[in-house]
Amino acid sequence: MSPHGNPETPASSATEINREAPKASPAPDHHDRSTWGLWEVFVRSSRGLSHVHAGSLHAPDAAMALRNARDLYTRRNEGVSIWVVPADAIAASDPDSKGSFFESPQGKDYRHATYYTKSEGVKHL
Repeated sequence: MSPHGNPETPASSATEINREAPKASPAPDHHDRSTWGLWEVFVRSSRGLSHVHAGSLHAPDAAMALRNARDLYTRRNEGVSIWVVPADAIAASDPDSKGSFFESPQGKDYRHATYYTKSEGVKHL
């Protein structure tokens, strides 16, 4: 193989590729969509705002996920920043146990504003 990647032109002996070098693992097959991971997409619409979940997509790697997210979720210049996160890297609470997870513990009324009384003479409260 030539140094320029043309397989039909043999390389000179001075630039011969070391064929005894250990072989790297094969590159992922981008055409086999069954191996594409699920990515969650977050878009920030303008500076100073938070990123908001826009949706999900499948892609073989982060670079492709960013390009696909740009094409899919910001076609009309809606965003200034995109985050893509592998879906399996997100930890989420169980929606079925929302009552016990989000309930305020008993005996901790001080966490709520109703626990405190309004002071006399203090303005702007």
